[in-house]
Amino acid sequence: QVQLVESGGGLVQPGGSLRLSCAPSGSIVGRYTMGWYRQSPGKQRELVATITSGGNTNYADSVKGRFTISRDHAKNTMYLQMNSLKPEDTAVYYCNVNAGPNYWGQGTQVTVSS
Repeated sequence: QVQLVESGGGLVQPGGSLRLSCAPSGSIVGRYTMGWYRQSPGKQRELVATITSGGNTNYADSVKGRFTISRDHAKNTMYLQMNSLKPEDTAVYYCNVNAGPNYWGQGTQVTVSS
């Protein structure tokens, strides 16, 4: 069983930045594909960004050039740096790891509003 703990969400003004963190239990970072997903009220959960065990990254078109997914093996933590935030980025953001079964964190709220 893998537990994922997200942090770093909050309220930010349009154009601002936030960095989300995902800390899994056990040595997970770098072994499996991990990613960030988000879900807004009334919408399906959607992919934001993924990073493979080999370090290849993939982004949703809506966040390309603004968001950066990364990981720190020493800290066993995955990050999502979010810049130039827009109101439409408002959502609950979830950390995911595909370790055979899919595991999800509890989510962290990001609200972009003036």
